[in-house]
Amino acid sequence: MLPETGGLLEMCWPVRQILARVGDKWSVLIVMALRNGPRRFNEIKRAIGTISQRMLTLTLKGMERDGLVRRTVIPSKPPRVDYELTELGHSLRAPVEQLGLWAIEHEARIAAAQEAFDGKDSSAG
Repeated sequence: MLPETGGLLEMCWPVRQILARVGDKWSVLIVMALRNGPRRFNEIKRAIGTISQRMLTLTLKGMERDGLVRRTVIPSKPPRVDYELTELGHSLRAPVEQLGLWAIEHEARIAAAQEAFDGKDSSAG
């Protein structure tokens, strides 16, 4: 059983950086891009589409630091660099996929709520 709200928030405090990482939109998209196996940097960038090179680099480094992604340099000319999910990174797939399914299932309701809120907000002004 979970503790009362105050206790739950206190429990989350030490892991806030981890929650920020796994809740970050780019990390979520990278997990999905790597779910079927290793990819090169530009393949990940193309799969995501809207991420800048700098943001992809920073996010991959952070995920590597957190043990979610493994970076492998393959000696060739030019050198090849692959990124893949670690065992820990693969363990994040199920929660990420569930969150995505939840978002898809509730997209219309959320859009309707936003529209109602925005309409109410503009009529109040």
